[in-house]
Amino acid sequence: MTAATWLIPGLDDIVRYGAPERRTEAISRIADLFFEDAATLPPRHIDLFDGLLIALIPHADTHARVDLAERLSRLNRAPPVLVGRLARENEIMVAGPLLRRSPVLDEDALIEIARAKGQDHLLAMSERPRLSPDLTDVLVRRGDRSVVRRTASNDGAQFSTTGYSELIGRAGDDGVLTLAVGRRADLPDAHLKTLLAGAHGAIRRRLADVVKPERQAKIEQAMAELAGKPAPATGKRNFVPAQRTVLALYQAGGLNESALFGFARVHQYEEGVATLAAMSGLDIETLDRLLSGARHDPVLIIGRTIGLDWVTAHALILMRLGPKRIPAQADIEAARISYARLAPTTAERVVMFWKARH
Repeated sequence: MTAATWLIPGLDDIVRYGAPERRTEAISRIADLFFEDAATLPPRHIDLFDGLLIALIPHADTHARVDLAERLSRLNRAPPVLVGRLARENEIMVAGPLLRRSPVLDEDALIEIARAKGQDHLLAMSERPRLSPDLTDVLVRRGDRSVVRRTASNDGAQFSTTGYSELIGRAGDDGVLTLAVGRRADLPDAHLKTLLAGAHGAIRRRLADVVKPERQAKIEQAMAELAGKPAPATGKRNFVPAQRTVLALYQAGGLNESALFGFARVHQYEEGVATLAAMSGLDIETLDRLLSGARHDPVLIIGRTIGLDWVTAHALILMRLGPKRIPAQADIEAARISYARLAPTTAERVVMFWKARH
């Protein structure tokens, strides 16, 4: 602290009469002293540095303020007045680092800045590790498309009922925002249904494709309700004869991909599901529910897990659709590409999740 005390008597002269280079040098020297011992300084010494730097900051050039803000943004015990001053600057290069991550900025300060500043400041704030419902209310209400998308994609953000309603209202003509909101694990079921009601068909399908497996069932349920139909039912088929057939195949050494392809090719659904269950280790009820859904993904995931050729996976897709439904060639080609790109380890993790859940 001796060096800092030595600087204090000359501080007025530096501020009043010093050349810009001298002021910048003073800021650099004082900041370096602070950062050397920032983790162990007592509160009164932090306040001392706060006062020293506040006196010089109005006279510092942009580069010096940007450097100081970047270094302060990573500290848990930074000078609070100085941090607040820099975070309120109009120059986003200065304010941005602090708005993105400084733990020193409290909730009241963040909300005040969010209400007063422009879109660059809001965008920086939307990247904070945690966002409270009160803060996201302001970001969603005042933010432009980029701010709202970034806020909705932030896993550390929390939303009030009002905030979610605002998000869903703005998602009506924004597919990217619809996907961001729909993927949120904390989205209530009622809001999910409202979100899907305002989304285009392609966005609905894309959403079902990108969410985690445990959320797909809720999307299917909501889409079925929107269509005025009951959710897909499971357990209505009689798989007992098919299980006997598969058991006989197993005992004869014929339970393999060739047998599975033969059942799928002629649309023997029960036998195909029973064979797939025996080969994958999934129970029949779970498989029936997965294959009766709106997406081809379960076929691709299970097929990749047990190493099926694409021709067999293709036959299973046709089997699940039934003999009277002809899929679009573009859909089949998209499924083929997805199948080729799907890593076996990824597929295995999903199947393990299904097994653990059921």
